[in-house]
Amino acid sequence: MTAPVLPDEPGEAPATARERSDRIYGILRDRICMLAYPPGTRLSEEELALEFNVSRTPVRRVLTRLENEGLVSIVHGVGTLVTDVDLDELAQVYHLRLELAALMGRLAPVQPDADAIGRIEALIERCDEQAASRLDHMAFARLNMAFFAEISAMIGNQPLREISERLYYQTSRIVLKLLPTMNLQEEFSAFRQEMVEILAAVRLGDIVSVGHLRRVHISMSFQRMLRRADAARR
Repeated sequence: MTAPVLPDEPGEAPATARERSDRIYGILRDRICMLAYPPGTRLSEEELALEFNVSRTPVRRVLTRLENEGLVSIVHGVGTLVTDVDLDELAQVYHLRLELAALMGRLAPVQPDADAIGRIEALIERCDEQAASRLDHMAFARLNMAFFAEISAMIGNQPLREISERLYYQTSRIVLKLLPTMNLQEEFSAFRQEMVEILAAVRLGDIVSVGHLRRVHISMSFQRMLRRADAARR
């Protein structure tokens, strides 16, 4: 689980209210997407405010933001509950992700610098290390999230980036839910292939191809999940 928000370090400029709110949001979002907060978990404003050493007002704003993104549901008289995810219900979200993926190379793309390229290379190395040891679905999910962050940073159009991130985090939990029923070796192999292909396009400065490659791999991943979901129903 991600560490809670800590007080500002001595000598550092104090974080703004927006920065603290974004930190809390990021931590809670990651806990939900990594199933540290499973569907149905009740999130207490009071307990979260105590954990993050803030008043309940910023926590309430973060929970409202998470509700707008479909990650929690605020039920009157009950509280804030982590929502569940269903592949069939998220099919339209996946279809929209497919259409948006190709746009990243056409709408103000951002060319990654040497540091970003190095981070992608490091992710591929981590993938190889994980594949050479005991395969772990949580490690796969963390790698996937880290790689998505690098992809998202290439999207220069701010509205497109915000929508893409929102849709990604809506669907990320379904991967973790289905991974135990899927061929993890196949998933690691497909994910590594995606990173290698996108890294090659990035080195050429071809972000248009990055968008098309991303679309192809999202589609194939979705089809593999549909296949496993159908098999589980039989």
